[in-house]
Amino acid sequence: MTVDYDKITTPSDLKRLNISELDGLCAKLRERIINVVEKNGGHLASNLGTVELTVALHYVYDCPKDKIIFDVGHQSYTHKILTGRSEAFSGLRQNGGLSGFPKPEESDCDAFTAGHASTSLSVALGLAEAARQLGSDTDIVAVIGDGALTGGMAYEALNAIGSEGLPITIVLNDNNMSISKNVGAMSKYLTRLRVSKKYVGMKNEIKRAVSIIPIFGDGILHVMDKSKVLLKRIVLSNKMFEEMGISYYGPFDGHNVRELIRTFNQVKKKRGPSIVHIITDKGHGLKSAVTDPEHSHGISSVGAMSGNDFSKDLGDFLSEAASRDNRVMAVTAAMAIGTGLEKFAISHPDRFKDVGIAEEHAVTYCAAMAAGGLKPYFAVYSTFLQRGFDQIVHDVCIGNHAVTFCVDRAGVVGADGVTHQGVFDLSYLLPIPNMTVMCPTDGKEFRSMLEFSLLFDGPLAIRYPKSYENVREHKEIVYGKWEVMSAHKESKVFVLCEGGRALDIAFKSGEQKKLNIVNARFVKPLDTEYLDGINKKGNIVITVEDNIRLGGFGMSVLGYLNSRGMQCKCAILAHDDVFIDDRDISSSLAGSGITAENIINIAKSLE
Repeated sequence: MTVDYDKITTPSDLKRLNISELDGLCAKLRERIINVVEKNGGHLASNLGTVELTVALHYVYDCPKDKIIFDVGHQSYTHKILTGRSEAFSGLRQNGGLSGFPKPEESDCDAFTAGHASTSLSVALGLAEAARQLGSDTDIVAVIGDGALTGGMAYEALNAIGSEGLPITIVLNDNNMSISKNVGAMSKYLTRLRVSKKYVGMKNEIKRAVSIIPIFGDGILHVMDKSKVLLKRIVLSNKMFEEMGISYYGPFDGHNVRELIRTFNQVKKKRGPSIVHIITDKGHGLKSAVTDPEHSHGISSVGAMSGNDFSKDLGDFLSEAASRDNRVMAVTAAMAIGTGLEKFAISHPDRFKDVGIAEEHAVTYCAAMAAGGLKPYFAVYSTFLQRGFDQIVHDVCIGNHAVTFCVDRAGVVGADGVTHQGVFDLSYLLPIPNMTVMCPTDGKEFRSMLEFSLLFDGPLAIRYPKSYENVREHKEIVYGKWEVMSAHKESKVFVLCEGGRALDIAFKSGEQKKLNIVNARFVKPLDTEYLDGINKKGNIVITVEDNIRLGGFGMSVLGYLNSRGMQCKCAILAHDDVFIDDRDISSSLAGSGITAENIINIAKSLE
C-alpha cells in the first residue's frame, strides 16, 4: 500500500508508519522545505540537514509531553510540519503565517521561544528541573549544533547539567558549520572525533555487532558503553563530556533514520545526562546547499528587493582601509557573510578574526586589542550585540577604548520576526558614558562615518539596517553636529530623523508640506546647539526613529528640551513598548505609526 505522506501531519501519524517507510517521508519533507523556502525565503541548509534527525526524535519521543528544544531554532521547519502545522507551512515567515523559529503560541509542541544560539542547554536543564519538582515523567531533549558550542553560555549549562545529573538527552548536531565555517578548539576537537582512523575502524566493528541485535534490544547499551570506554582509551582521551558527568555516545550518521531511532530508544532508558553525537551534512539532499552551505544558510524570498547593501559597503571600506592602516582589525561572531566581511577575510586573513558564536568574548577581545594599540571593528547584528552588553559597559566604555561597533540589521528586520528585531540598540547604547552613536542614511554617508572612525579615539557605534534606498549629497562630518537636508524659513515644523528609513519617510511627507528635515547623524551626542536654536514657542519638533520609544533618540531629545525649559511642542515617532513579530518592514513601520502621513497629521494637530 502506498503511503500518502502529505497526511503525516502529527506525531501520532508519524508513529503509525513502519521504519522502512520513513526514508520516503524524509524525501517528501525535504522537497516541501525546498519549495516553500525558495518562495518565501528562510533558513534552507540548516533545515535540510536535520530532516532525518527530527523524524527520528518524533518517532521515539512523545510531544508535547516530552520537550524537544532546538538551539537557535532556525532548523525547526520539519518539526513544524510534523506537529500540526503542515498546511500553515506555506505561509512561513509571512505576515499572519508561521514564524521561522519555535513559537509556543503556534503549538504546544514548541517548548520554548528561541532565536539566538547556545541557549538550548540552559532551557533543557530548567525544564528538567521543573519536571523533577512536579513529579513529571517528561523526557527532555536539546538539539544543539556544534557551532553553538562556540558560545560560552553552552558551557555554563553543560557544567550545571553534569552537576545536577538529570536525565537530559543532548543531541550534538555536528555539521562543522554554524553560519560561517566553525572556528576554535571545540571545532578541532570534534573534528578529531569524526575523522580518527582508529575510531572509524572501531565504529565499523560496533555496527556489525549492533546489526545482529534486535532494534529494541538492551544489548545495544552494552555495546555503546563499551565503545565509549574504547573511545576514551584508544582515540584521544575523550574525557571532556565524561568528566563533566555526561555520558557520550557516537558519533552516528545523522541521515540514517533507522540508526537514530535505535540509538534514541536506548539512550532514553538511561537515567542521567547523555550526549548523542551525530554527523550531518548542512544542506543534505540539495547539491547547491551542500556545496555552499554558508550562502544557503538563509535565503531571500522570490522577488525580494535588497537595495543597496550597507554590509557590502563595510567590507569594501575595511578592505581598503586595512591596506593603508595596519592597525585595522575586523572581528565577527560567526557572521562573516552576513556582515559583509568575506572580502576582508580574503584580502587580510591575518587581520580577520572570527571568534564563533561568542559575542561577549568578541567585545572584550576588541577592547583589549584597542588597549594594545590596534583599531578593531566588530561587525555584528543589533540583535546579537545585546548579548555583549555587560562587556560594552565594563570592558569597552569604562576604559574608553576605541572599539568601533558596526551594528548591522538595526531597526525592524521583517521576516526573521520577534527574536531578531534590532529595535533596542539605541536604548541600551545611549545611556552608557563614553559611547558615541552615529546613524548613516546611505552608503556615501556610511563611508564618511567609517573614515571618521579611523581617527576617533573612543567607543563608537555606527548603526544601520541591511540596506538603503536613496543616496544623497552630504556635508562633511563634524563631531556632534547634525545635517539640515531641507530648510524652509516659513515652516515651523522640524523633523529630526535617525537613519535612512526615517529620512526617506520625512522626505515623502515633505512632498505634501514643506518641512525642515534634519539628518540627526549623531544620536549621541545630540546637536544641542541646533536644538537650542529651534526650542522656541510656536515651533513643532517631531523625532523619527526605527527603535523603541523608551530610551531612544526621541526620548533623548525630549529630555534635553525639558532640561532647557521646553518652549516648542515635541512629538516622538518610534516603536511602542511591545515585541514586534511583524514579518514585513514596511508594515512594521506603519504599524508603529512611522509614516509620512503621520508626520503630516502630527504637525497639523500641534499647530
